[in-house]
Amino acid sequence: MKLAFHGAAQTVTGSKHLLTLENGKKILLDCGMFQGMGKQTDDLNERFGFRPDTIDCVILSHAHIDHTGLLPKLIKEGFNGPIWCTPATKDLTEILLHDSAEIQQYEADWINKKRKAQDRPLYEPLYTTDDVATTIQLMQTVGYNEWFSPLEDVEVLFTNTGHLVGSAAVNLKVKEGTKETTICFSGDVGRYRSVLLQPPAEFPQADYIILESTYGNSYHDITAGHVDDLQRWIKTTCTKKGGKLVIPAFSVGRTQEILYALNQLSLEKRLPEVKVYVDSPLSMKATEAIKQYTDDFNDRLQQVLKIDDDPFHFEGLNYVESVEDSRKLVDLEEPCVIISASGTADAGRVRHHIGGCLADEKNTVLMAGYCGAQSLGGQLLSGAKEVEIFGEAAAVSVEVGKLASLSAHGDADDLVRFLGCQDAEKIKTIFLVHGEHEVQKEFAERLHRKGYEHITIPGHHEEVEL
Repeated sequence: MKLAFHGAAQTVTGSKHLLTLENGKKILLDCGMFQGMGKQTDDLNERFGFRPDTIDCVILSHAHIDHTGLLPKLIKEGFNGPIWCTPATKDLTEILLHDSAEIQQYEADWINKKRKAQDRPLYEPLYTTDDVATTIQLMQTVGYNEWFSPLEDVEVLFTNTGHLVGSAAVNLKVKEGTKETTICFSGDVGRYRSVLLQPPAEFPQADYIILESTYGNSYHDITAGHVDDLQRWIKTTCTKKGGKLVIPAFSVGRTQEILYALNQLSLEKRLPEVKVYVDSPLSMKATEAIKQYTDDFNDRLQQVLKIDDDPFHFEGLNYVESVEDSRKLVDLEEPCVIISASGTADAGRVRHHIGGCLADEKNTVLMAGYCGAQSLGGQLLSGAKEVEIFGEAAAVSVEVGKLASLSAHGDADDLVRFLGCQDAEKIKTIFLVHGEHEVQKEFAERLHRKGYEHITIPGHHEEVEL
């Protein structure tokens, strides 16, 4: 059996891992889009590193675009097999992929206006909404803790990872002759003290583990209160300076955490009197979908639901749907809070809001999660005095902040705890993926100290024999 790493290898995006069995059958674990990789991004998303028409099935860990975003392109290029995931992952993936296709078409139209005028070749999106519709038809769902067989002599079990509603570790048992090999692909591992979700579950003993390592050398500050931080930023920016507080946030997961925090401030009568706008039709759809999976919510949120039937809504909250209303919001001069995607500020409506407020120091851009160094969000966090938006240079005068205590990824302690259900002596190899290389090297050293002997950090398109 062979395992190849065609994404999220020494980087935190584009998750794609290909298992090739001795009988030639191929299983693709995730099919994510690369995001926030600067000028490399388009090239990375153009080439898979394998032939899509040779893949027999896809198994998804969760719905985020860096784990699902190239599924329609995979199908467009010849894949026609089943795509296995949890029910919540299917619902959220459908919403996210439609949004991704619409954003690509919108940006292609914008780019092509200039290209037509310059008599240059037109830009083509990776896929269309028709490709997304075909993708959804191929999706098959199985709940947590139910073994199923996507291929002959292959069994799979989804176990909860607490990263996102429906997120799962993919546990495989593969029989080849008299030999059985067990593999766990962690997907993204959540926090054991998540704002919204149940903690990660234990998973069966594995011979090989493909483990994410995003925060492999970091530790979340459990004493920091994101609710209080959020209140402070609103007061400073909106009340004192009379500016806009723009919060780039992924529509699935992070936006709901922020809305939940704002709802808490509202219930406690601590939310400043300022309008809050969620400028993302996707966020509205995603929030409604997430509310259907209350079993994934943690015990604290279960208690909140007994007194508040909608913990993601509060007085003063406004959803913006139309492009016209979004443009009006960019021009709005009164103090307000704007939550808009994407979380790294590399795509979507939030780029327009950032572009419209960058020149005025009374405004604030508040990042709410991990940003790669090359992403727009990463550049702002690094203190860049000038950034490029829609192909034009823009000076940065706004204050830039970060909600450091908000993250859906487990930190180094959480990742070690996630492995705690395993007998280290029975693990043949741990492959570290979904992390920056320097972070992975530090995390590998920690795992060695914990008794995990065989740690590998694969490179992009690297293939290994199991």
